[in-house]
Amino acid sequence: MKKRNLIFKILIAGACLLSCERDFLEKQPDENLDIDKVFSERQFAEGFLSSVYHNMPPMLEISRWEERNPFTGASDEMEITWTGAYSHLLNSGAWSPADFHPDVWGFMYEGIRKTNIFLENIDRVPMDERDKEVWKGEAIFLRAYYHFNIMKMYGAVPIVDRTIKLDEDFSKIRRNPVDKVAEFIAAECDKAIAILDWNVEPIDYGRITKAAAMGLKSRVLLYMASPLFNGNPDYRNLKNDDGTRLFPDYDANRWAQAAAAAKACIDGAEQNGYGLYYSPTNDPMDNYQKVFTIRNNREVLLARNNGVKQHFERCANPTSYGGYSIYCPTQGLVDAYEMNNGEKPISGYNSDGSPIINPQSGYREDGFVAAKHPKDYYPAGVSNMYINRDPRFYASITFAGSRWKNAEVQFWFTGKDGREKAGSDYCISGYLMRKMVNHTSNIPQNQFGLNTWVEIRLAEIYLNYAEALNESQGPVADVYKYLNLIRTRSGMPDLPAGLSKESMRERIQQERRVEMAFEAQRYFDVRRWKIARSYDSGPIYGMNIMAGTHLKDPAYYKRTVIERRVFTSPKHYLWPIQIGEIEKNPYMVQNVGW
Repeated sequence: MKKRNLIFKILIAGACLLSCERDFLEKQPDENLDIDKVFSERQFAEGFLSSVYHNMPPMLEISRWEERNPFTGASDEMEITWTGAYSHLLNSGAWSPADFHPDVWGFMYEGIRKTNIFLENIDRVPMDERDKEVWKGEAIFLRAYYHFNIMKMYGAVPIVDRTIKLDEDFSKIRRNPVDKVAEFIAAECDKAIAILDWNVEPIDYGRITKAAAMGLKSRVLLYMASPLFNGNPDYRNLKNDDGTRLFPDYDANRWAQAAAAAKACIDGAEQNGYGLYYSPTNDPMDNYQKVFTIRNNREVLLARNNGVKQHFERCANPTSYGGYSIYCPTQGLVDAYEMNNGEKPISGYNSDGSPIINPQSGYREDGFVAAKHPKDYYPAGVSNMYINRDPRFYASITFAGSRWKNAEVQFWFTGKDGREKAGSDYCISGYLMRKMVNHTSNIPQNQFGLNTWVEIRLAEIYLNYAEALNESQGPVADVYKYLNLIRTRSGMPDLPAGLSKESMRERIQQERRVEMAFEAQRYFDVRRWKIARSYDSGPIYGMNIMAGTHLKDPAYYKRTVIERRVFTSPKHYLWPIQIGEIEKNPYMVQNVGW
């Protein structure tokens, strides 16, 4: 396929579809384009395809509604200090069908309409036929991807596989049953898989490949097999006006289908050059950390190139370094990282929120370490809470006393990054997100590197396969194999042999929580497993940022409630359809509880 540099911007769509009120003599030639003109020349058609890609949510800046990712801040992974983040409404239970932002529903259907226009007109373009087929494959994938993005939030949604004309009767549109939506997405992925190549030239990094399509198919079938969608009794009576049930009965075979799709993706990807990323040094922390900072590495199946994201970098950096300190991981996530011996540090919590420490782990919450880590994961003097942990912890979390840009981070009250010296932006939990942050950025000098959102990567497919296989066959050898490959990459010991299906399920859920942290997976995982009420309701803890005068001040290291969250079951398992959509079409039935 010819090399071509696809610059992702809306170059053509506005000119194609909208009129301009300026005087005719002020118009540039391209502003007079209509559909016939757009699909008469290759360059204009590719510009339209760029606009189709534009509807992939940027996702990275989790506090901004236009990134369309309130999910990280609304999960038990993080608290966002900035009060304007939409995740605060989700966490308080104060959201409603009257809310507009973030309009994922409208933005995804806008993207779907673009794909339909593109697919219905691309055959008119005089161009190389192989290139044309690849473009079709990309658009087919994107149509499937946009449908999945609304399915995972709303469940049953209308399938739109053609352009709907403005004079059509919109009241005829109904929500399709969720299993039919999943089947449609998987079938669209199959169409794309048959067309696309496994890899693209470096100049085309970011374009859709066969690997991306196989990864999305794995994900949608895993969701469909999960308790939220597969035989959920809470939604048994949710029906269209004609009596069509929108959620199906349980089908155990869905797990086997999900396992088969994941294994096909793994085998095909590995045979074509993909694999878990390992750094040149094979340092366990670097192996994990650089998956998200080395662009176009071999683990990535689909990524959204975001260019320079100054605001994201500032939100994840300490205030003393010119940051805003507002992407704040929770104590619950910190507790989830195992010790480097594979033991859980915390086995549970008492009614007052205090931890039940696992005596086999070696974990302590008193005292401070005398010597630094041999690989500089932490310096001398940090709390014993943070030593000898899973290397992924050090790649993901900035904590008090840790080093950032060769300087000590001080989140205690009087510290240089503490609440006393901060304004409206401050670290509320005593932790900052380190994962995905570009270590080459220099905020004081206003120098920023490039940022990428990794949407699908091979490690996720390993986890998908292990979960689906365990549910369909129990903890067979491949379940251990693929979980242990992920753990080995990060320097963690293999899982213990002889686990039951139920124990393995817990280990898989634990592994996903750590491996996929901050990747907008946790919010949906606890919902599809139907365990969100246990994690997204009640008090959220952090360190006591209103206390402390130095690194070894015990007053700072007291677990403190930083927020109390509300989760109502089954209402909050799915999003409400916006009232504006129901006003346009009263036959669009609302989700349960709204």
